[in-house]
Amino acid sequence: MIRRAIAQMEVFAGVLAGTSGELGGNVAGAGRPGQMDCIDESSNTTTYLTLLQQDDLLRWHQVQPRAQRDKWIIDIHWTAVIRDTDSGQLYAVDSWFLDNGQPPYIQRLEDWLDKKDFAEQDGRL
Repeated sequence: MIRRAIAQMEVFAGVLAGTSGELGGNVAGAGRPGQMDCIDESSNTTTYLTLLQQDDLLRWHQVQPRAQRDKWIIDIHWTAVIRDTDSGQLYAVDSWFLDNGQPPYIQRLEDWLDKKDFAEQDGRL
């Protein structure tokens, strides 16, 4: 449900902000108007999650501060983070890899930090 909600919020915001044509990653949309990087994406996703939380629409998760990984100096990457309120497990909510309006990847934060991305499995990196 979180994936679908974030995707829908991206669609709504994309129309208003001019980011509807935003493409996943940095390379495909380089130089395009409205193209965003992972800092933009993680900030927006954290904002969307915070709005859902404020309206009591996150029942089993709580928004956390964004996370950063930087295995390589040129490979710094940011993501939004949620915490499962029962288990305490942290999850990355990463919309950067996908085009505007596509449901973001959600995975355990430790896997995301270890760069075990769904995007890598899909051949996107």
